[in-house]
Amino acid sequence: MTPVSPAPDRPLPPVAELLAGASVVAVPLRMRFRGVQQREAMLLRGPAGWGEFAPFPEYDDAEAARWLAAAIEAAWVGWPEPVRDRVAVNATVPAVAPELVGEVLARYDGCATVKIKVAQAGQELRDDLDRVAAVREHAPLARLRVDANGAWDVEQARLALSALAPYELEYAEQPCRSVPELARLRVDLARAGVDVPIAADESVRRADDPLEVARQQAADVIVVKVAPLGGVRAALAIVAQVGLPAVVSSALDTSVGIRAGVALAAALPELDYACGLGTVELLERDVARPRLVPRAGLLAPGDLHVDEPRLPDLAPAPERIAWWVERLRRCHALLARPSGG
Repeated sequence: MTPVSPAPDRPLPPVAELLAGASVVAVPLRMRFRGVQQREAMLLRGPAGWGEFAPFPEYDDAEAARWLAAAIEAAWVGWPEPVRDRVAVNATVPAVAPELVGEVLARYDGCATVKIKVAQAGQELRDDLDRVAAVREHAPLARLRVDANGAWDVEQARLALSALAPYELEYAEQPCRSVPELARLRVDLARAGVDVPIAADESVRRADDPLEVARQQAADVIVVKVAPLGGVRAALAIVAQVGLPAVVSSALDTSVGIRAGVALAAALPELDYACGLGTVELLERDVARPRLVPRAGLLAPGDLHVDEPRLPDLAPAPERIAWWVERLRRCHALLARPSGG
């Protein structure tokens, strides 16, 4: 996907205006997740509130520019009116040892759905099975879903999901990397009588054409994230075009980014699944008080109080701040091009 304008009918704020209300933070995690021990982000303060610009370091500028568009939408434009006042949220279990599962789940208040990370580099299927079994032991009534982040090939996914199927998974998220692989896997599972629905995540948010998932019948569900898709309005448009049930998830956001995810989930016409918006529980610290974490398994759209006096304590080294400033400048230039609007 190419960069998108945060609001086609409004001028793009100049870089100086974005940087005037910007703060870079490095938030430590409770445990390693997605290969990182801390999460860096640039927070932008504008007339409509706060936005979060936090594309992962390995993303190129074209992809990162969509994250900037989402941050500008949040801080300078605002979001559509919600159609619901509560959003159900799932707990998230990283690729931890089984004995740590109880500790992770204890941080989540009342979540009736659990997403479990699987296919971690350096681990084996036995590790995944033990982790899922531990989740079932600690949460016997919870709905379970697994997320492989595209790490399996089709044969590995078929074997793994066949072994995990007795846990009656709600779905498997991005078991294979490509859309053709997902499509083939769905056929293989059906032929084998394995009832595990497939959810597409990276195949939507990082795809040149997010509609290809629907055209190839490669998924039963799509996972959408506000920042990678360019904002709440852009994500709503993609969900409408794809025509599949949607789950709103996060990208290891602070409470500022989670607030945008809640805005999307609250604005979707239909929301049949719990959303992956409880990941602030994975952070050792946060930028907001109170933190945006589920209570009784729910989050509500509403105001967010960023603890501004605390932000300097979370600032990374000066060279990292400079790195984020230059990244914002490059991404802003992409959004300012006619092709990015």
